[in-house]
Amino acid sequence: MNPEQARALRDGHPRPLPTPFLPQPDTLKRRELHFSAAHPTQIPRAHELLGGLPGLQVESGSTATSLMICYELREYTLEGLETALVAQGFQFDQSFVRRIARAIIHFSEETQLRNMRVPERLIKKSQQVYSKAWDKHLHGDHDDTPLDMRQDR
Repeated sequence: MNPEQARALRDGHPRPLPTPFLPQPDTLKRRELHFSAAHPTQIPRAHELLGGLPGLQVESGSTATSLMICYELREYTLEGLETALVAQGFQFDQSFVRRIARAIIHFSEETQLRNMRVPERLIKKSQQVYSKAWDKHLHGDHDDTPLDMRQDR
């Protein structure tokens, strides 16, 4: 987080919503859910159901069969939301492109969550470990010539 983001968060300014088509390294995610075109009546039901969840913003999507959702990754994941909707009887667009896009998003969110749980590596300490290992390693950088003979050269 850079200083401007920290100030905005401290002062209570809302964060700008990311666009769904650009990489989103932050934990605020904006995704588009594409539902099956065979069931157009499920869109208003899904909008109402998702709109009732705390911390989840729902808007109309770019097409008549999609919804735009915005959520905090620490609270929701796209895979979790889709699983809950499928359990309620909703059907998503199963075209090849949509399935691949969903799989990539599921993988990236899972990886980001896993990385957020791992403690940050202490870089200074790891450098010390490598330098100590290098000192003990037999390599050709050692001159066996006695000190008094080296100074005469």
